[in-house]
Amino acid sequence: MKRREFVALSAAALAAGWRPRRAAARIRFGYAAITWGGNDRQAIDDIAELGFRGIQLRQSAVTTWGNRPGELKDLLAERKLMLVAVSSGVMPLDPAAEAESLAQHVRHAQFVRDVGGRYLQILDERPAGRDPVLDDYRRMGRLLGELGRRTSDLGIKLGYHNHMGALGQAPDEVARILDAADPRFVHLELDTAHYQQAGGDPAAAVRRHAGRLLFLHLKDLDASHRFVELGRGSVDIRAVFASLDAIAFDGWVVVELDAVPDAAGTPKQSGVINRRYLEALGRWNDAS
Repeated sequence: MKRREFVALSAAALAAGWRPRRAAARIRFGYAAITWGGNDRQAIDDIAELGFRGIQLRQSAVTTWGNRPGELKDLLAERKLMLVAVSSGVMPLDPAAEAESLAQHVRHAQFVRDVGGRYLQILDERPAGRDPVLDDYRRMGRLLGELGRRTSDLGIKLGYHNHMGALGQAPDEVARILDAADPRFVHLELDTAHYQQAGGDPAAAVRRHAGRLLFLHLKDLDASHRFVELGRGSVDIRAVFASLDAIAFDGWVVVELDAVPDAAGTPKQSGVINRRYLEALGRWNDAS
């Protein structure tokens, strides 16, 4: 086809209402077990029954199954759940704690590998009693890079988790740490609620850090800065999904709720609310 014919056909198609197909994210939805307060067996059962494909576990799971990772691997396989990540705790700034901290996080990465999981989540430490300085970001970037190199050797990617009260709290602080860390080994695990609480726009963060985005904590936040079920707060979840579509994100989105907001409710009931919200947005079927 000659170029003139192609242009003419394209113009005719647009006039008839045809538009190029929008790129779409390919999302697998997981759910964080934190809502169950350490009752991981119940969390596994409930999350599987809710229809989520993955789960994020915490230190309590390492305590329970640390010497028996095969048992947890079989349990998750029976429930048709992928271990998306384990929350590994904090990377301290104190040089005296460096060696043991790195060793502990590597042990957690080995656990993730042995269970057949994907990622290790890491937080960072904000200095106590003073404002952060440039050397803090540089040091944390180096530490995270070293940890990421070691976990990568195990086949486990490192997800750096932005968090209120951490060194990487405000958007520019998160960016400083990512800039200081080796992009081959340190990726971003974006928490939408913490990012907004720190003054950022989570949808903009998805686009800003598209090249480093590993997975997300999809979380909502109300006006009193309390974490709530999706759609019950002020985080623009629709805009977050639009940004994920715009970058053609292909990965895990983990719904997280630290605690049940309603004292009369249960973690599973909150999970139902979250799933129904994803269904109402038309995103649940993204999890193919």
